[in-house]
Amino acid sequence: MRFNAIAAVALAPLVAGHGAVTSYTIGGTTYPGYEGFSPTGADTIQFQWPDYNPTMEVSDPKMRCNGGTSATLSAPVTAGENITAVWKQWTHAQGPVMVWMYKCDGDFGASCEGDGQGWFKIDQMGLFGTDPGSEDWGTGIVLKTLEWSSKVPTNLAPGNYLIRHELLALHQANTPQFYAECAQVVVSGSGTASPPSDKLFSIPTYAPQDDPGIMVDIYQGGLTSYSPPGGDVWEGFE
Repeated sequence: MRFNAIAAVALAPLVAGHGAVTSYTIGGTTYPGYEGFSPTGADTIQFQWPDYNPTMEVSDPKMRCNGGTSATLSAPVTAGENITAVWKQWTHAQGPVMVWMYKCDGDFGASCEGDGQGWFKIDQMGLFGTDPGSEDWGTGIVLKTLEWSSKVPTNLAPGNYLIRHELLALHQANTPQFYAECAQVVVSGSGTASPPSDKLFSIPTYAPQDDPGIMVDIYQGGLTSYSPPGGDVWEGFE
């Protein structure tokens, strides 16, 4: 891909320090995402975000889809199938991975940007060991593999959905860094299930800034277990 060399130099410090989902694999097909130097209006399934920088406040509108807007394409996925997000780089090993979905009322576009209390988790992983200073975190897996695969709930009702991958970096004490991107998928299948109201959240503000899963010192706080913010995963049962 050709792009302006000056723009590339300007982006280099951001690229070196952070990361974003840059493609998706579904049913053996790879769907390109957006990259900071991609042309505006590029044909992707992903909302086109403005930069690689983290979101620092849970109430920031960028929390939803990294400030991105609706995509030009969508990808088909069958309920029960996996969606794999791929990063070209990621640098932080301490923090949870959270994967959310949102059902659109109708078509994609301005009418489906994730407004209101409609987001539900389909996957997450926080600390899976006992040493919070180690790489035994969801984001530690992303650091090693540069991908994260999640199963779309088998019983999920068909329709147009947004899928949102969120990495919450906790490597700096009491200084959470949120990295989130959204993409458009069309779910098919014979399921009829939708998440109950207690599993639905608004983004931004799915949790308060002082939530113990957000505002935390993983080094000096005596932490031996961890619960990601924003409630539990919905397993797909009505």
